[in-house]
Amino acid sequence: MAFIKRKERSKERFSLLLLDLEEYYFEQHTVYHIRGSLKVCSKSIIFEPEDHVEPILKVCFCVYLIKENNVVAPYKVERVNSTFLFHLEVSSKTEDVVQTLLQLHRASCLDKLGDQTAMIAANLQSRLARTSFDKNSFQNVSEIPHMECEAEMVTPLVTNPGHVCITDQSLYFQPLNGYPEQVVRIELHRVKQIYKRRHGLRPLGLEVFCTENDFCSDIYLKFYKTSDRNDLYYYIATFLENHMVEHTAESYMLQWQRGHLSNYQYLLHLNNLADRSGNDLSQYPVFPWIIADYSSTELDMMNPATFRDLSKPVGALNKERLERLLSRYRDMPDPCFMYGSHYSSPGYVLFYLVRVAPEHMLCLQNGRYDNADRMFNSIGETWKNCLEGATDFKELIPDFYGNDPSFLLNCLSLDLGKRQGGSSVQDVVLPPWAADASDFLQKSQKALESQYVSEHLHEWIDLVFGFKQKGSEAVAAHNVFHPLTYEGGIDCDSIEDPNEKIAMLIQILEFGQTPTQLFTTPHPQRITPRFQSISRTSSVNTPLNELSPASTSEDSSFEDLTEETRRLAWNNIAKLKLMSTHKIHKEAVTGIAVTRTASSVFTTSQDSTLKMFSRESNGLQRSMSFSNMALSSCLMLPEDKAVVCSSWDNNVYFYSIPFGRRQDTLMGHDDAISKMCWKDNQLYTASWDSTVKVWQCDSADIANNKRCQFELLAEFEHEAGVNTINLNPAGTLLVSGTKDGTATIWDTSSSVQLHQVHCHSGKIHDMAFSPDSRHVLSVGEDSCLKVIDVQTGMMISSVQADEEQRCFCWDGNTVLSGGQSGHLQVLDLLSNKVTTRIPGHSGAVTAMWMNEQCSTVITGGEDKQIIFWKLDC
Repeated sequence: MAFIKRKERSKERFSLLLLDLEEYYFEQHTVYHIRGSLKVCSKSIIFEPEDHVEPILKVCFCVYLIKENNVVAPYKVERVNSTFLFHLEVSSKTEDVVQTLLQLHRASCLDKLGDQTAMIAANLQSRLARTSFDKNSFQNVSEIPHMECEAEMVTPLVTNPGHVCITDQSLYFQPLNGYPEQVVRIELHRVKQIYKRRHGLRPLGLEVFCTENDFCSDIYLKFYKTSDRNDLYYYIATFLENHMVEHTAESYMLQWQRGHLSNYQYLLHLNNLADRSGNDLSQYPVFPWIIADYSSTELDMMNPATFRDLSKPVGALNKERLERLLSRYRDMPDPCFMYGSHYSSPGYVLFYLVRVAPEHMLCLQNGRYDNADRMFNSIGETWKNCLEGATDFKELIPDFYGNDPSFLLNCLSLDLGKRQGGSSVQDVVLPPWAADASDFLQKSQKALESQYVSEHLHEWIDLVFGFKQKGSEAVAAHNVFHPLTYEGGIDCDSIEDPNEKIAMLIQILEFGQTPTQLFTTPHPQRITPRFQSISRTSSVNTPLNELSPASTSEDSSFEDLTEETRRLAWNNIAKLKLMSTHKIHKEAVTGIAVTRTASSVFTTSQDSTLKMFSRESNGLQRSMSFSNMALSSCLMLPEDKAVVCSSWDNNVYFYSIPFGRRQDTLMGHDDAISKMCWKDNQLYTASWDSTVKVWQCDSADIANNKRCQFELLAEFEHEAGVNTINLNPAGTLLVSGTKDGTATIWDTSSSVQLHQVHCHSGKIHDMAFSPDSRHVLSVGEDSCLKVIDVQTGMMISSVQADEEQRCFCWDGNTVLSGGQSGHLQVLDLLSNKVTTRIPGHSGAVTAMWMNEQCSTVITGGEDKQIIFWKLDC
């Protein structure tokens, strides 16, 4: 479990968990008459005797006896005159203790909670103002301090005030009370991630991780000013910018979709990005109920009935209960909600963890355990109550899918009470299919990573982190909770009445909070092994049960070999070596087309010429000019019989390779033609006149040197000039990119627009589908690379490059792109990192071609050159 430190139990029995919620521990004094120590706190005085048989005494309105015989158990309450503490012989500063007691007495006489809180806050700020960070605590005398401010270190149910100091080498936190240690130090070079956090729905938190574990951080700080938090964050981020990878929900989504993250890892990452933390029980990581079968002796992972319906919130799983809740919802005045309790709250977290965190439960519930019949007694009973209970809609926590089963076992021999039948609460009763607690966790892990869950987990993510979290989609999905649970539901700082403000904060902290919304459009489905087996030539929209057996043809072994060759090539793409350079044009190269045998390379240029370069003779073989205006692109037709060129003069030119002359001209647009695609005797032309047109023309006629009969089949209208287009491998989808940065995905069979995404702030230079047609990558004038999910139209990844990228090839994960500087760069989309830069052209790379085996690359540039590259592996 994240927040329970795995170490030997300390002989010191005092803990900050003995304080009330929102209470502070100020200082300690040694007591001689009755040997022990006196802890001065903001709402109480706590006496810890040296003798561990004697109970700890907590004195406020009454006296609590805690840990008698050093046993963790519910507190005993006795009404004792607290003035006996004045007779204790204290080491020093007795007057400070007396003054604190008098302040406590004055606070207890205040009727209003807000007034009490204001007095405590004033006392705390006074103590913080009288002290500062002790720079003698620096690890190195040469350290240069950057900033110092006041803050609180956050652990579950506890905040500990003190001073933060950051230097050029380390981050320090020095508790005001010196507890549990005099100073906490974190070396900046060890920091892996930092996250801004909301604490109590306010932007005051900062969490620092020195490991890759997104569940357990090294320190969680809560600041008194958002500006202090932001200054510290940006200082650390600037320090780390060269070696810390910044992850987004979209980049994690891409990794998860392609199987590079498990379902468990992905959910942990999403929780972390959505402000869920193991240090904050009001925002503890939330995981879904997965299994719905707790009665069978065997768990059948192949049976869908074994699993919970992940498209519905827990409250909507039982139809009869949902009808009752909806009936109440319809009659409810604003603000109306369907569920009066949340799916994650401190009480629910500790309900599951009471056996390993009993002191946290006692802290939350004023020194008491819950009624024995309401404790976490049985997995099956808990699931049943979540299905049928009038107010129980809770989900699970990550521990149910972890490796430590101790939260299911009463290893501490706690006296958790007796149930109505007389049986005492001991270990959690497991379902029949689990041999023991470890077996239960192993099978739960297997269920979480199962085919069924992998195919449906995106539906649950839509509910908890995505577009069904709030608004009309939440209403339609029966996923509406109390307004106070949502970020932005209320602005606590705008509440002037201190009593109302404190009551509101307490309600927010104890009731539970909805995660920060990470996605505003439908979350794409995972690409599971079953989906990956789809033939590359099939449409992404073809249902699985309609796929033809032809996808496992006699050529499958050859196809597998080709795929393995491609995979190996892309794994070594950074080893691309420059083979030769040829300056064959007078202006920038705009297009590259290569014959199947790779013996001839055709290039177009802004100098209005089409050039034919021979690989055999290693020299220029032909040069053709069709008009006095620039040629913008070229492509090779099947059988290597003809090259098609597009021009800024609004025309498309067909050049016959065998006959060495212009064979035909298509006058198709009202403005310059920017890019072309060809599939199955259909020519797609994109133009700055804001259209893409589809033409029927028989390649056999072209091959036989006959004039074509061009038939306009379809026309796709846009709001701005179209700068680039591309087809998916099957030819069933077209993507177009415009001068205003808009990408549009079209169904070519029906000419229907599927999705439109404004993804760039300037012109889109190049776009291409991934080999499996699941994603589209685009590069633009804004120096960004954007990945769009084809199924949902959602922009799932955005990478800011260090320069404008003009053209690229990619395999779905790795990108080889040409930039404005003339260099090639290899970029890993899963980590959003440029892994390699390869010097090439002396001007921008403007065109790129890669062979089918991904082992040869040809680039053209503004430097008028073409460069041949070979993979050296």
